Amino acid sequence: MKRFLSLLAALLPLAAQAAELKMVTESYPPFNYREGDTYKGASVDQVRLLMSDAGIDHTMEMMPWARALFLAENHQMHCVFTTVHNQERDRRFKWVEPLLTSRTVLIRKAGSQANPKSLEEAKAFRVGTQRDDFTQTILEQNGFPRIDLATDLQLTLKKLMTGRIDLMPISEKYYDRLTREGQPIESALVLAEDVYSIACNPSVPDALIGRMQKSLDKIIADGTQQRLFERYGLAGDQHE
Repeated sequence: MKRFLSLLAALLPLAAQAAELKMVTESYPPFNYREGDTYKGASVDQVRLLMSDAGIDHTMEMMPWARALFLAENHQMHCVFTTVHNQERDRRFKWVEPLLTSRTVLIRKAGSQANPKSLEEAKAFRVGTQRDDFTQTILEQNGFPRIDLATDLQLTLKKLMTGRIDLMPISEKYYDRLTREGQPIESALVLAEDVYSIACNPSVPDALIGRMQKSLDKIIADGTQQRLFERYGLAGDQHE
């Protein structure tokens, strides 16, 4: 019996490493989004490429952000992307990064009277974001008193356009894309600078994390990551 238990203990890490990883994400174009039945985006493509290179079986599912983050934190063999790596989340996950680096800006509807010149001035306005998004944490840590929470980015943007909120935080790269597409929005000020990553449940074996990181490093080094940024309208300095 002791020999059997010893053998079982030795095989468990190997079984975990061979298990399928469940990759969860939200709709946040151009990083992750759905086109028909197909998932696309600069981060989606990176994840597919690195998982293929690392030889790791996986599934991918898109869902509201709060649920995706909850699953990755509380369910074994789950990872969530595209996730800002901040101090509050650091110890809760194992990390594979960077899928990109970017600034987060507070935006307003073009021509709006909401035009703060500092974070202190911005606190006077209604600011909307997604529930359990990292921007909610930033707003709360900076003492914003009027935070309006929605289930996803598209709903928050709709609230901004209809005047239900005055400001909202988004990635500067997404802001650039929206303005190129003709959205009537303007950047008010920079809220934060961030590293966007894959965040995995602590149950994911270090060996798998290492293989994923090595494959992501290759994608970055051989220029694939930059080409994906260009394909999805995110060209330019990734450390802006």
